[in-house]
Amino acid sequence: MQIDYNEIEMAAMEAYKRGDEKESVRLGIEFSKQLREAVARGEDYCSCTRPCRMHGNCVECVAAHQAHRDHLPVCFHDMMNERLYGLSELTEQTITEKIEAESQGV
Repeated sequence: MQIDYNEIEMAAMEAYKRGDEKESVRLGIEFSKQLREAVARGEDYCSCTRPCRMHGNCVECVAAHQAHRDHLPVCFHDMMNERLYGLSELTEQTITEKIEAESQGV
């Protein structure tokens, strides 16, 4: 099961944004049903690219990251980077230039 950019959840969010709460809830329930079925089949739905003892156990993983408050789970990185990139447009992406310069030792 694909979690990131899941078509059902994407449609649920669109319905929510349109104000169609009933459809949003219906789709959210369908997503949850499919996720539970994937878990029951033993399917690896975890989008994390790093192996760890919590792989596939999202509740434990997110709770641990909330508890230590040092960094985000790897599976959140792409989503957060997309959001930060959008915010960096406010300064004409100058943060990306700074990051690139720092990584090159400039």
